[in-house]
Amino acid sequence: MSKRDYYEVLGVDKGASERDIKKAYKRLAMKYHPDRTSGDKDLEIKFKEVKEAYEVLSDEDKRHKYDQHGHAAFEHGHGGGGFGGGHADFSDVFGDVFGDIFGGGRRGGGGQRQQRGSDLRYNLEMSLEDAVRGKELEIKVPTWVSCKPCDGSGAKAGSKPKTCSTCHGAGQVQMRQGFFAVQQTCPTCKGQGQIISDPCNSCHGQGRVEKTKTLSVKIPAGVDTGDRIRLAGEGEAGANGAPAGDLFVQVHVKDHPIFVRDGSNLYCEVPIGFTTAALGGEIEVPTLDGRAKLKVPSETQTGKMFRLRGKGVKSVRGGAVGDLLCKVMIETPVNLNDKQKDLLKQFEETMTGKTSKYRPKEQGFFDGVKKFFDDLTG
Repeated sequence: MSKRDYYEVLGVDKGASERDIKKAYKRLAMKYHPDRTSGDKDLEIKFKEVKEAYEVLSDEDKRHKYDQHGHAAFEHGHGGGGFGGGHADFSDVFGDVFGDIFGGGRRGGGGQRQQRGSDLRYNLEMSLEDAVRGKELEIKVPTWVSCKPCDGSGAKAGSKPKTCSTCHGAGQVQMRQGFFAVQQTCPTCKGQGQIISDPCNSCHGQGRVEKTKTLSVKIPAGVDTGDRIRLAGEGEAGANGAPAGDLFVQVHVKDHPIFVRDGSNLYCEVPIGFTTAALGGEIEVPTLDGRAKLKVPSETQTGKMFRLRGKGVKSVRGGAVGDLLCKVMIETPVNLNDKQKDLLKQFEETMTGKTSKYRPKEQGFFDGVKKFFDDLTG
């Protein structure tokens, strides 16, 4: 009986890519494999046909010969050995096809897997002044560092780790379950790919030791709560000479007794006397650079916001310097003596019957309240 065209068997075009051929093969092999077809002889034959087609078309040299001479390229006299006899080993068939899904398929030795050291976080509290201006400071970080006597290898001086005989240095072994090939951590070397028979006395074979490091950190001007500064390679050293992780300095700016920061702007509340608010005047307000003069116009109401341009913060991300916004709060005088109380009463008498003229907001409020209750009862 004549053989079917291999491209037709896999259901792909003659110009199909290697990826398309592999994809078609996986689909058909799973469909026709004897383990899934309850011993159906016809489907078993189809499975052999699919396997044979894939073995030719997945090999560049064999595919080239097949494209030139067809099936005759693999008959006796053309250098081929033929296909067909015996039961196919499904595990071998799928070893390379599924290898990329489960971590690499068949692999030779020497591919030791190294576990990079963990990243660390250091919480840094700063004053607002230091955060705005920037500062260089030293921090102490407890961490794991590379062991010096063994240079991070974990092996005693004069000896070397040996390649694991179970995984041949790969750090993983392949377990076959039915028609699946699953990669697992090597139980002998615990994924390291190497065995240390004579461990270092300092680190006991880990290649690293615990130590508190003192690091110099330059905090750029304009940082704010939530900003992070990354120090590459200053995290935990990896085991057995693996690369170190990174250290992330997490900034937290402490509350300030005067200022509240919002992005590039600063806010503060400034108490003023009601005489200054009524008559106007000049007051001193604080800034991060010292004191500044602020002119308060007459008849200023409490809650009025004044803006001092360029007296805020320049963000670490760039942009213009922000502003300082001062909110004036009129302070009611306390601890008055009899004379002062008398003067206030005399002052109040001068405004009797003229509330709308001197206190328009108060008059407007009570007019609104009166209308509200009139509407309810009306």
